[in-house]
Amino acid sequence: MNRAMHWLAAVLGLCISASAGAQILIGQTAGFSGPVAAGVKEVADGARLYLDNVNAQGGVNGQKIEIVAMDDKFDPKLAAENAKALITEKNVAALFLTRGTPHTQAIIPLLEQYKVPLIAPSTGAMVLHKPVNPWVFNVRATYQREAERAVQHLSLIGMDRIGVIHVDDSFGADLLEGAKKGFAAVAKNPVFTEKYDRAKWDFSKIAPLVASSDAQAVLFIGSGNAVADGIEAIRKAGSRAQIVTFSNNASGGFVKSLKENARGVIVTQVSPTSARCRRRSSRRRTTAVAKGLEGVSPAMLEGYAAAKVLVAALKRAGPNPSRQKIQQSLETMSKVDIGGLEVSFSANDHTGLEFVDLSIIGPDGKFRR
Repeated sequence: MNRAMHWLAAVLGLCISASAGAQILIGQTAGFSGPVAAGVKEVADGARLYLDNVNAQGGVNGQKIEIVAMDDKFDPKLAAENAKALITEKNVAALFLTRGTPHTQAIIPLLEQYKVPLIAPSTGAMVLHKPVNPWVFNVRATYQREAERAVQHLSLIGMDRIGVIHVDDSFGADLLEGAKKGFAAVAKNPVFTEKYDRAKWDFSKIAPLVASSDAQAVLFIGSGNAVADGIEAIRKAGSRAQIVTFSNNASGGFVKSLKENARGVIVTQVSPTSARCRRRSSRRRTTAVAKGLEGVSPAMLEGYAAAKVLVAALKRAGPNPSRQKIQQSLETMSKVDIGGLEVSFSANDHTGLEFVDLSIIGPDGKFRR
């Protein structure tokens, strides 16, 4: 082989290598350790299920998708620091599946500063929906809608004495506002409203109050371990009130944390059922995905749905998608099927979905609709 042929082979080899190694970097900061770790893992696993299938088929426009994940330990300050590192040091094309209301709020200023889209934050905070932020694209209903629906459901089945326990932060305040709308709609008032500290929760005073109030049901607004500890305290105090908590706790890990208190707890849902997703996947002949969806938790389904929207946005953005191209592709997205439900965005609406359902934890530890 002459020198020219060697040179050509070397150039071709470099081109092939670069193409094979081409990746679209997507950043995620979430509490992979700390009080919400179980739910965060399941949401991430659901997203990975879909992304692995896409990557196995060649990726998007010949590029594989890589999630660069950082643990913020469910600390808003660390979430903002991680997001800045992902944007400025890792040069991610978008942020994805952040977890927590105050955590995502801490990140929002960075989105505008660096013109980076955030896709599918794992929070239903109203502040992420209204007013519309040009860089935030939600793939789930608001927390307020969940709380309103929960109160109306309890009233419909004849429960009049309903109490509220909420974490004392922006997440808790948001869901409390939705609960108030629900109470107003059924012309009722809560029998009590109690709050607790997000970082150092203590239910030693709240639990006896719940028991003495003779509440028929309690809306428990909070995350992971705090809610599990609170439910245990309520049961030990002697209350058998129906417990209702929200989609941020819709994970198998949360069920395990409840131990013997799991059965009968109602958890609101913002994702379609796994059966519906399996049917849709099978119709499209993505049998590996359909099989992977068997028996998954609602948290995994949230991640799976988020990943479908991410991939649809990347496809629409074209080869070598820039941050601005991804943002533009999202804002003009219409009727993306995520398993029997369709996601659409516009310049005036970044909600994506308004689906809310209720499930109850059965004796087998599974969520039942």
